[in-house]
Amino acid sequence: MPEGFPADGRSNPVMLCDSERHTLLNLAVRSLEAHLARRSPPDLDAPTSGLLSPRAAFVTWKKGDELRGCMGTLQATESLWQVVRRMAVSAGSRDPRFSPVTSDEVDALWVDVSVLGIFRPVGDIQDIQIGVHGLWIRKGPHSGLLLPQVASERGWDRETFLRQTCRKAGLGEEAWRSGCELQFFDAEVFGEAAARLRGSS
Repeated sequence: MPEGFPADGRSNPVMLCDSERHTLLNLAVRSLEAHLARRSPPDLDAPTSGLLSPRAAFVTWKKGDELRGCMGTLQATESLWQVVRRMAVSAGSRDPRFSPVTSDEVDALWVDVSVLGIFRPVGDIQDIQIGVHGLWIRKGPHSGLLLPQVASERGWDRETFLRQTCRKAGLGEEAWRSGCELQFFDAEVFGEAAARLRGSS
């Protein structure tokens, strides 16, 4: 299990309310804009207990149907709002698969925030629900993670999802069948067009 993450058996924290979701999405856009303008990162005034809770999270930027960057952390050791602020910048500027986002692109982007739930071992692959669960695999020095929305967006079935998670980890596609640590997790996923969030509070 990823270091710093709650062990199986603990309940998931309370789901975020609409205003907390909006705050995080707005924060992600403002954080990327501040980075591109070389300004100090934005702060939050009086964040709620939900935003102060230590959570693992990913931020994803898309341009149309194309991925533009995605970065996150499995370490639930930092306040959620701070994770989103940091990962928004990392996803837009440090994802090695893509060139950095430019200021001219921001209005054309869509931002997703994925707040991760509890990781649990996969006992039976039938327990994996496409569109609900993400996957994390580790074997030796190799590890990889795919978020729940990846499988549903691409129309994958369970075995394809498992094979693609193996590929993400740099493993053979059938490595999930034996000798691996395989976990599944749910996530609270929400998003909005960056243009609608710019300048909103």
